[in-house]
Amino acid sequence: MLDIIKILENGGVGVIPTDTLYGLVAQALNKQAVSRVYRLKQRSVHKPFIILISSYEDLAVFGIKMDRNTESLLKKYWPGPVSIILLSTLEKFRYLDRGSEGLAFRLPKKKKLLEILKKTGPLIAPSANPENKPPAKNIGVARKYFGDKVDFYLSGGTLNSKPSSLIRIKGENIEILRK
Repeated sequence: MLDIIKILENGGVGVIPTDTLYGLVAQALNKQAVSRVYRLKQRSVHKPFIILISSYEDLAVFGIKMDRNTESLLKKYWPGPVSIILLSTLEKFRYLDRGSEGLAFRLPKKKKLLEILKKTGPLIAPSANPENKPPAKNIGVARKYFGDKVDFYLSGGTLNSKPSSLIRIKGENIEILRK
């Protein structure tokens, strides 16, 4: 586990089981690592990634200010498989929000994943697959997709979950983007 932490801290990219699917992960605060994930996934540069966090306090790193309404909504859905888009206006995170003025966060329930996040800080974690291919359900499929182009693989068996639900919070309004 320490090796994985060091690799991520040094700008590495890997495949790990998340609380939903296998994710292609990198430190969210490392622009070069985030760019590398875009290239590996062959993903449209206009689509932002979901960011996994280990606690509500991680939101402050991204300049997210919560009112009582937002806080109560987060507590309703987290921890769990719900990704929530929150308003982000800090220019320095444009490489993450891709002009959408919102960042999608998820606070997972999975203990092993939370241990990793507490040590690495927030991680981007899009599904482990190139754009327009099905998400990898196991490490074997992930290896076929990425081979030696990623720095590590962490197996968690076969994952048959669906992607996280995705909602956007704007003031008092909630918009469901993906169930």
